[in-house]
Parts: sequence; C-alpha cells; structure tokens
Amino acid sequence: MAVESGNTGVMDETNDVLKEERPKWDNKIQYVLSCVGFAVGLGNVWRFPYLCQTYGGGAFLIPYFIALIFEGIPLLHLELAIGQRLRRGSVGVWNSISPYLGGVGIASMLVSFVVGLYYNIILAWILWYLFHSFEEPLPWKNCPLNNNKTGFIKECEQSTPVDYFWYRETLNISPEITVFEDGQQWWLVMCLAAAWLIVYCGVLRGIESLGKAIYFTATFPYLVLLIFLVRGLTLPGAIHGLTYLFTPDLSVLRQPRVWLDAATQIFFSMSLGFGGLIAYSSYNSLKNDCEADAVTVAIINSITSVFASIPIFSILGFKATTAYWDCLDKNILLIANEFEIQDGNVTREDYSRWVDDLNATYHDRISALSLKNCVLKDFLDQSTSGTGLAFIAFTESIVRMPVSQLWAILFFIMLFNLGLSSMFGNIEGILTPVLDLKLFPKCVPKEIITAIICLVSFSIALIFTTSSGSYWLTIFDNYGTALPLLIIAFFELIGVIYVYGINKFCDDLEFMTGRRPNFYWRVTWRFISPLLLFTVFVAFVAIEVQHHSSYETWNPNYVAFPKKEEREYTSWMVFICVFLATLSSIFIPLTALYHLIRSKLRKRSQSAENTFNNLAFHL
Repeated sequence: MAVESGNTGVMDETNDVLKEERPKWDNKIQYVLSCVGFAVGLGNVWRFPYLCQTYGGGAFLIPYFIALIFEGIPLLHLELAIGQRLRRGSVGVWNSISPYLGGVGIASMLVSFVVGLYYNIILAWILWYLFHSFEEPLPWKNCPLNNNKTGFIKECEQSTPVDYFWYRETLNISPEITVFEDGQQWWLVMCLAAAWLIVYCGVLRGIESLGKAIYFTATFPYLVLLIFLVRGLTLPGAIHGLTYLFTPDLSVLRQPRVWLDAATQIFFSMSLGFGGLIAYSSYNSLKNDCEADAVTVAIINSITSVFASIPIFSILGFKATTAYWDCLDKNILLIANEFEIQDGNVTREDYSRWVDDLNATYHDRISALSLKNCVLKDFLDQSTSGTGLAFIAFTESIVRMPVSQLWAILFFIMLFNLGLSSMFGNIEGILTPVLDLKLFPKCVPKEIITAIICLVSFSIALIFTTSSGSYWLTIFDNYGTALPLLIIAFFELIGVIYVYGINKFCDDLEFMTGRRPNFYWRVTWRFISPLLLFTVFVAFVAIEVQHHSSYETWNPNYVAFPKKEEREYTSWMVFICVFLATLSSIFIPLTALYHLIRSKLRKRSQSAENTFNNLAFHL
C-alpha cells in the first residue's frame, strides 16, 4: 500500500513494506474496542482494587492519576501513533527507525509470549470454576466428607471450604515449588487446552476474526459489572466496603512503594510495552486521529478500574460484615451457654455493652471462654489480590448471596471475557512481528503460523498445570514482565523522540491528525516520561535487591496451618527469576551490539577492498 505524501516528516513512500496490502479494521468502533479490550483486563478487576485497599483507599488514586497523566497517556499515544505511521508490528517499527533499536521489538514480542504463557492458565482456572458454577450447591460451599464418611476432611475443616476447593480440588497444590507430586492435573490440562483453542479461534484470521469477536468480549464485562454494581449496593454491609475504599489515608503517600506500584500498575492496566497496541494501530488508515484514540482508551481504561472497584468492594464489604456477624454470633452463643441465658435475648447491637457488664462481674469466667476479638475493620483489612480475590474472597461472598449459582456464572463469564480480549492482544503482539519478519515461507498460511504459536505456548504452559504450577505462575508474573516493560517503554521513548526525532515525529502526527502535538505531549515525551521511567526502574531494582526472594506455600503440615508458610527461593530458583527478568530486555543491548560489530566489520571489509583495488590499479 503506497503512503500518501505530505510534509517532510513523512517517510519515503517507496518503502517496500508500506506498498504491501495490509489488512484494515472494518470500522473505527472495532479498532477502539480492540484497544480497550486489550488494555482492560483482569488487572483492572483484581489488581487495582487490591492496591487501593492496600494503600489508603482513595489515596492511591493520587499517584495513580499522576502516573497516568505523565507516563501512561503519553506512552499510549506514542505507541498508537508510531504503529499507525509505520504500519508494522513492534519488530518492524523499531527496525525501520534504526537497526540498533530492533531489540526493542524483539523484547516486546518475548514479553507478550511470556505473559501469554501464564495468562491463559488463569483462563483455564476460570473455566474450571465456570463449569462448577452450574452445580447445586456450589462445590466450594461445604467441606467434603472424609473417606470413612464419618466427618469432614481435616484439611478443609482447618481452613474453609472455599480455600479447600481452590488449593486442593483445583490446584492440588504441593507444599513447595520443587515438589511435583502428581504430575499434570488432567482437569487443568483439559481446561488449558480449551482456553488455547478458544484463543486460537478468536485470532484465527487475524483482525478479520478478532474484530468480530471483540464486539462481545470487550463489552460483555461492562454489562456484568453493572449487574454486580446494582446487586452489590443492595447487600448488607456494602456501605462499609465503599467507605473503606474511598476513605483516603494520605499518610501512605510517604511510602516509596506506593508510587512504584502506581507507576507499574499503569503498564499492566494499559498494556504498554507489549507490542499489541502497536500491532493493532498498524492496521489503521494513515489519516486516523491517533491522539483522540489514545485519550479515549486511557480514559475508558481508568474509569473501568474505578468503576470495577465499586461493586467489588461493596461485595467485599458484605463479606466482611457477614464474617463480623458470624464472629459475634459465635461469641454470643458461647456466653449464652455459659450463663444459661435464653437464646435471642441478646442482639448484636447489645453485644459490647453486654460483654462489658459480664466481664466486670464475672471476669474469670469470661476469660476462660477465649472469645474472639470481633472488629469489623479487621475483616475489611484482610486484603487479597489476584487469584485470592477472584477464587477465594469473591467466591466466598457469592456463596452467601441468594441464587449463588447465577452470580457465580456471571462473575466467571465476565472474568473469562476480560482475560480473553487481553489474550487476543498478546497473540497479536507475537503474530504481527512474526509475519512482518517473514520468519515463515510465504506458502505457510497465517492460520498454520497462529496454530504453531498457540501449540508451542500450550506445551510450555503445561508446567502451570502441575501441583506446583501456581508457584511458577507467581515467578513468571513477578519477574517476567514488570522490569522488562519499564526498560522497553524507556527505549521506546528514546527511539522515537531522540533517534527518529521529535520534530519528524510531530510532522508525522500533523500529517495524520491535521494538527501538531501541543506543549503537554512534547514536554512529557522529551523530559517527564523518560525521567519518570528511569526513576521507577532504579527504585524497582533497589527494592528487589534489598529483600530476600521468597514465596508463600499452602502446606497442611505447617504448624500454623491454615496460615501460609513462607519459604525462600533456592539459588537455582533465584537464577530462574533473574533469567526471566532479563530474557526479554537483554535483546535490546545484544541487538545493538550485533549491528555495531556488523557495521565495524563492514567498514573494515570496505577499507580492505579499497586498499586492494588501489594496489591493483597501481600495479
């Protein structure tokens, strides 16, 4: 496809790649929904609320929106613009700017590959729960009977039915990462295969099939969130959860970790650095308003994070309130039995006054009962993130709701769609560079290439279906993405603004959108965003170096069970963590070094050839 000529900032229209016919989105809505679907994922529903809960409720919104304005939106605009202008995937874009930057595209492709490996096992877990959501009663509502049918399984009694179903029935988890007791769990293998098959069907024909699927996968979660919002606000105790969420504790802003987590959350929340957004925008018309797209996607993504937190915390408030009531009821029953008080004479509202009066008169007898300390805030403080929020806290809340099967089905369908639309973007971040690099002969159809990518990913991801699979997922999630994404984003800015040139880039934007970037865009691209990324990178490395690498295990033999046992990573596991952290980003300096050596050798070869020619001429 030929490039339209404009001003001096436009690249040479005779570029062979740009002359090739490239697929296009059917319409603008399809493209925006795809970007929103890729950006809005599971992190918006379970990581953002957790960070709000951890860091002073509404206080976390302050560093989050600062990072959004000075880091997220500028980077999003840059990725959408450069992909649209150069009409290539992540590898092709950076190679065309400078061969020395080709490693940035390779790093993005590898990060997308690593994330896709463990992201799809989460979809497999969601499918497993979705299948069981049709059972009556829900299988995580009650403890199963032991082999003798004389009582409940001890591990379940010591923990909870929700914990037991997650750690034993779903993961069949081992007591440590190095133990592979039963090999692959066949039910997880089947669910993982189903998840990859669904992903494959969604991206089978590139944006042609993806664009159709995205209408459902990107919009359905909003419908479910709205339903949960209405239901959540009507639950008893919902107000306590919302008050906890939006009451700011500004003192936490003095902690460096808050700002670091806010900055890194932007990458996960907006899917920056993965290459998928560059791939999506490469299928746009050259005259598309990429600036408006960036602002639109960023606003929708951030509003979604806040919007999703409301029904989640209203339901978690309900969970905390019912747990608080259960605690009071157990204490009331103990005291009523001890003092032979008729049941029903004491209400929860009278509990504190009643206990104080009895304690003043019968202190020894009250102390002997070992009453639990029932404080609502303590139950609200029991924060859970990621899988803990989805598969433990939320499922426990759903069990307590009327028509619990319906809410479970809606919740896990919503999670699956959120994860699926993000997986589409991850695969596109791999597939587009592979096609642009022509790593396969032209005779190999795109469908076969896509199938190979999915099959290889599925085979490697089988490690997550073992009994220690969830521990491996934690390693991949903690070390395989955050640090590489910071490095990738930093070199994206350096590549476009200082190698390609900000004036040339602004010329291209004026050609595409009809207007030049204003002062906000230019100052963030040139100074604020690179400085912020470098600062976050240094802080991230400093924090990781200072603390010992460890992980929490679910060990029924642990003396404090069901409290998790903390174990330190062995030396070879630390090596794997370092390997994952550097696997992607190491290609940035290696590629630059390769081209530097190649350039030096070429110059020497030319010099030797010239010397030989001169000598031959004189002879």
